[in-house]
Amino acid sequence: MKIGLEIHVQLKTRTKLFCGCNNKSVTDTRGASTDARPNTLTCEYCIGLPGSKPRVNAKALDFAILIGKALQCKISSPTFFSRKAYFYPDMGKNFQITQYELPVAHTGFVKMGTKKIHITRIQVEEDPARLVHQDKYSLVDYNRSGVPLCEIVTEPDFESPREAREFLQKLSSILEYLDAYDASVEGSMRVDANVSVESQRVEIKNVSGFKEVERALSYEIIRQKNLLRRKQTVLRETRGWDADAGVTRAQRTKEEEADYGYIFEGDLPKFSFTKNYVEELRKSIPELPDEKIRRYTRELKIPEELAVSIVSEPDLAESFEHVIHYVDKKLAAKLFAGDIKKTLNYNNLRLRDSKLHNFGIIKVLQLLEKKTLTDHSAEMMLREMVVKHIDPDKISGNTRINDEKELEKFIRDVLDTNTKAIMDYKSGKNEAFNFLVGKVVEKTKGRGDPSAIRRIMKRMI
Repeated sequence: MKIGLEIHVQLKTRTKLFCGCNNKSVTDTRGASTDARPNTLTCEYCIGLPGSKPRVNAKALDFAILIGKALQCKISSPTFFSRKAYFYPDMGKNFQITQYELPVAHTGFVKMGTKKIHITRIQVEEDPARLVHQDKYSLVDYNRSGVPLCEIVTEPDFESPREAREFLQKLSSILEYLDAYDASVEGSMRVDANVSVESQRVEIKNVSGFKEVERALSYEIIRQKNLLRRKQTVLRETRGWDADAGVTRAQRTKEEEADYGYIFEGDLPKFSFTKNYVEELRKSIPELPDEKIRRYTRELKIPEELAVSIVSEPDLAESFEHVIHYVDKKLAAKLFAGDIKKTLNYNNLRLRDSKLHNFGIIKVLQLLEKKTLTDHSAEMMLREMVVKHIDPDKISGNTRINDEKELEKFIRDVLDTNTKAIMDYKSGKNEAFNFLVGKVVEKTKGRGDPSAIRRIMKRMI
């Protein structure tokens, strides 16, 4: 079995790749609407009018070099663009400006544990427009036409669909640290997944979402194995992923490279980069996820699994590094990797888009350190703080119950109504005791100190 990926990433430039039109669909994500009216972020070039000519967005090339250096690639100098035959209505001029012979970067790798996933090439190209399919016809929205894409092509190094998903998650994190793309924008990373099981290579086109890539590959592997088991031929073709049905569907026979008819783009020059220029860009690369994990585990003495969870998102790691100046590092790591991340994921929010702020997180952690707030109460408070502004000084209503006389009242109520559980515990069933403790914690709405409850309950029983 061989699996390789072609990853298309929308770059966070202010304008499009070959014209000055607003790249709003990618950059305007902080509360403003990204749904501009169809065909309003366009010019003569975007819709492919004859005579319109491209001019290159230098920032897009810089991003490609940054990504290349972050992925241990070699930088091509000179590099140039080519025309690729493209006869579909979402590319008005009937060709796409891309790279083929000399991409911006090539021959790199990403480490996955002790294994390397090799990067074949990193190139810059323009995005086609968006097709909107209706019952009897299709519409074309050229707002997306010309959005700069960075295409990252891997070698067929993946041994399973799960490994492909884990690679995409890691790559996404690296790209976010470079501020090259915004993962919260729908469709900002699209994947063409290539897979063969002792047969012809099949391409699954335009899959969005890491889990969907894993699902699509898993299905396609089973489909190919079934065909081979029945002595049938696996066709070299392009297939689409139907996420609702959970199947891939044939779209067209797979083209060979020669079918694209690459020719040099004569309206653009070759681009060269001096060693000093590339080195200055390399120096601007921030501390990347793997480096942060090593620092957290070695210097901060934080368990690796917590460090991996925290550094997966740049804004989460930035907040964590601010908070640990005021509270215990290990307690903070546990909260960030656990309740904070879980609560953000539940609400489908990034930290930067939530109402949660550093001061509130510090206050919660300080109350946990003083043991005036239970773990359960902290989680409940964070659930509210993520979606609305709450004054941390008003958290006192959720503080831990430590008073023994108050806890005895709750325990007595539970013991009076759970005689069978008491008898089970006395006969040696420890799970019955845990059941009783859980009932008391529930009665205190999570504010009872579990260790105190256990001690008092044993005495009372």
